[in-house]
Amino acid sequence: MEEQNKVTGVVLAGGLARRMNKQDKGLINYNNRPMVSYAVEAMSQVADPVLINANRNQQAYMQFGCRVIADQTDTFDGPLAGVLSAMSNANTENLIVMPCDSPLIKAEHLKKLLLSLQKNNMEIAVAFDGQRMHPVFLALKTSLENSLKQYLQQGNRKIDLWLQQHKLIKVDFSQDAEVFLNINTLSELETLEKSKDA
Repeated sequence: MEEQNKVTGVVLAGGLARRMNKQDKGLINYNNRPMVSYAVEAMSQVADPVLINANRNQQAYMQFGCRVIADQTDTFDGPLAGVLSAMSNANTENLIVMPCDSPLIKAEHLKKLLLSLQKNNMEIAVAFDGQRMHPVFLALKTSLENSLKQYLQQGNRKIDLWLQQHKLIKVDFSQDAEVFLNINTLSELETLEKSKDA
């Protein structure tokens, strides 16, 4: 990878997973592998370095061979707090972001986000399934760090509102909409495993 084309990747695993009985989602198995391992596998084909944003069980996350970073606050401020922490740890112009609970995402989907960002000279590229945005699947400029820091310091948490303040491109994944399936409950996990076995 040429130096100027290097990209930092971050897998967001910093939430409280209230709907998963507060189990750590990234460490729950999907088809006999921790969910976060699918994200790390996809991300490591696109980005170097790959970071994992986690606010608990950090020792467990270290086993996946990535540097583990926490939010800069201890108040579980949502995905944007993880993005901000990754920006402040990145030495690259671009950052690519995905959550730990979407095991169907592949490297090709992440590459598509990154290419759209670069080709269209945008600040943020976000996944769009033809109906709605999936705002935790992003490629963005790390130069937005101060903007994001101010947004969070003002008490804002909504990702969509922050995204819309910047030069944003929606990347069309309407042909692949099912890959954004994320697993929020144990019953969703069971359903997905069964459907993929069928």
